[in-house]
Order: sequence, then structure tokens, then C-alpha cells
Amino acid sequence: MTTKIFIDGEAGTTGLQIRDKLAGRPGVELVSLPTALRKDAGAKRELLGQVDLTILCLPDEAAKEAAKLIDEMGAKAPRVIDASSAHRVAPGWVYGFPEMTAGQAQRVRDARKVTNPGCHATGAIALLRPLTEAGLIARDFAVSIGSISGYSGGGKSMIEAYESGKAPAFEHYGLALEHKHMAEICQYSGLTRRPIFVPSVAKFRQGMLVSVPLALDDLPGRPSGADLRAALRRHYGQGYIRVVAESRDRIEPESLNGTNELEIHVFANEARRQATLIVKFDNLGKGASGAAVQNLELMLGL
Repeated sequence: MTTKIFIDGEAGTTGLQIRDKLAGRPGVELVSLPTALRKDAGAKRELLGQVDLTILCLPDEAAKEAAKLIDEMGAKAPRVIDASSAHRVAPGWVYGFPEMTAGQAQRVRDARKVTNPGCHATGAIALLRPLTEAGLIARDFAVSIGSISGYSGGGKSMIEAYESGKAPAFEHYGLALEHKHMAEICQYSGLTRRPIFVPSVAKFRQGMLVSVPLALDDLPGRPSGADLRAALRRHYGQGYIRVVAESRDRIEPESLNGTNELEIHVFANEARRQATLIVKFDNLGKGASGAAVQNLELMLGL
């Protein structure tokens, strides 16, 4: 049986990578609209009625319009994965982070509408959700999150700025502390207190590090770094996410590029009772296209 898939916005960075991951895959047929008809609602509705699943790789407002069109199709509507930030905390959408908590992968399998996590949020939630569930971080704890990403996550204008040499080597941004990923971090991290989140971007194309520093004596039960590492390992087990044993004191962001893998590192200084938790992954892989394909595989049983 062939599964028909329409990538709405296949010419963008995420859409192109999803297409590359699915191209030539047995049992999958990718269908497209001619360029001249990509904004034609009637043509899009007709195509949506012929496919099993669509992936929205669109700006937020366009994704909302596409989702409304799909809702209006009723029983004839395809299943949908939204790779934009338009529906990440919206009612009726399943959050597409299968490893987040027990039962989440099954919720993705059963869903009609799945919303992909944001890249920064993927890293933050991967660290925080297991530890709030285990009671090792209090839900009202004051958490700070730092994140550095390759410039490819910023879209066409940022990519052009970096690749033309106009952008700086490094910059913090979102310093009004209202980054669009905050809503999903607040909703899915297990925290009841809004964390402080400071993102940054640097002059490398893709890759990402997300970090959470912790004073161990301020945590419930005063755990060790080994306790945190063990809780994270119990949560994730086997799969795309793995907890790494540390034998170094530095980390770079690019070695997982081109994969859907995510590494969790726990760097601890027991004498000082301090730790830093760091996640490494590809912001265009597990942070975007890889996550979309993982969710698609669950939803369609591929």
C-alpha cells in the first residue's frame, strides 16, 4: 500500500530536508502542487483530498489558514503535522515529542493533528520534563535556560545575512524575554514557574546546544550529578535520545548534524555542588525535519 504525502511549503529549509528524507522511500509517494497553484485554496483543497497526510512547513499565519482548510474538509481531511509554531499549545493538537513522557508516542500514533516542537523547546523540555516528573527539580523552581543554534534555524533572511558575511559571528537575541518557544516550554516542561530563556545564534550553519545550570543543594533531596544522570537514563531508555557518560570538559554543537539523534550531557562538580545539563542535537534534524519524519512514521506505521 502506498501512502501519499503532501509537503505544504516544500521549498523552505525544513520542507526540503523532509523531502530529502522521504524521497525514494518504499511505500511513500510525495505529491506536489505546481508552483503557480501553491497559494490557490481550491487547488490545495483538491490535493488534500487525495493524500493520507500533509506536513505544513509554512509561516505561522499560512499554517493557520491551511489548518482551517483541513478542518473544513471534515471526514475527507488528511492527517496533518504542523512544523510551524502556529499550533504548539493549541487545543486539539498533539505535541509531537514522542519521548517526552509515558504514552506520548501512542498519542502521536493515534492523532489526526500533530504539532512539531520548536528546536529550542525540544532541548529544554528534553532536560526538564524527566526531572520535574521525578521530583528532582521542583515545579516552581527558578530555572535559567541558555541555547545556541546554527543560523539555519532563522530562515531565509538570517541564512542570507550569515552566508553573505553581513551578520556577526555571535549574538544573543530575544532579550525582551518573550521568545515564541516560551509558551511550549512553559506548557510541557513540567514547570509551573516561567523560566528565564536566553537564545543565541552563531556563525555555523546547523547544530544546537541547550543548557540548564543547577545548584545541586537547591534541588529536592540534594541530588548528585549521578542521580540526575540516572533519572534521565530511566526516562529515555533506548531510541533517538541517549544520556552520555562524561569524560571531557567541553562540547561542540555540530557532530550530530544530519541525524535525528539527541545527546544529553550532565557535567557536575560535586565539590562545588554545581551541575550543568546540556543537550546537543541538529536544529534541522531532531529540532525540525527529523522530528517531523519521526512523527510521520509513528502516525502511519511506517
